[in-house]
Amino acid sequence: MNTYIAIAEDNSFALRSCVEKLSNYPQIKVLFTAVNGKLLLENMDKQLPDLVLMDIQMPVMDGISATAAIKKRYPQIKVLMLTSFDDDDKIFEAIVAGASGYILKEEPAEELQRAIQETLDGGAAMSAAIALKVLNLVRHPLVREQDTGFDFGITRRETEILEQLKNGLSYEKIAVNLCISYGTVRKHIENIYRKLQVTNKVEALQKALQNRIIN
Repeated sequence: MNTYIAIAEDNSFALRSCVEKLSNYPQIKVLFTAVNGKLLLENMDKQLPDLVLMDIQMPVMDGISATAAIKKRYPQIKVLMLTSFDDDDKIFEAIVAGASGYILKEEPAEELQRAIQETLDGGAAMSAAIALKVLNLVRHPLVREQDTGFDFGITRRETEILEQLKNGLSYEKIAVNLCISYGTVRKHIENIYRKLQVTNKVEALQKALQNRIIN
């Protein structure tokens, strides 16, 4: 039975390497590739893969945002993050967005094939180098929230915006206070909602206060 894959990767060398690795497995068919998340989603409107191999750092729309959009539109499709980054923030953001696994680009062909199959079988494929970090994130969130709070990858700028939202300021006033554009404020707030897994300002502020992101 064939497995149909889409790949989102803006680095031509990394993309070519990934395609070459997959060519060792005739049952794995690459439906299409895209250089950013926006193009990936446009292609998915025409044909759906079984699984997406997703880079994180891409122009126009990054892999985290694209993953969240895929899981909202096509929750049945698996997303396997294929990246050279192994820091905690990116791992957490990928999991929050709905990624099913996280594998380093440097892995050999057999490990990539194994990760794809494991993900399709309902597992959580991960490279050995980052397995412990992932397990700590998914196994102990409650302890971390209760003891010291959890920052959910919220940046300093996003914290500043949350503080101003807590004080009842409008987007326009926040933009003036922080010397940024209205559109930038909106983008930061979209990122805050995604990271905190909330859908409105009230929920965002409640969760930020509960986890001592703001006081």
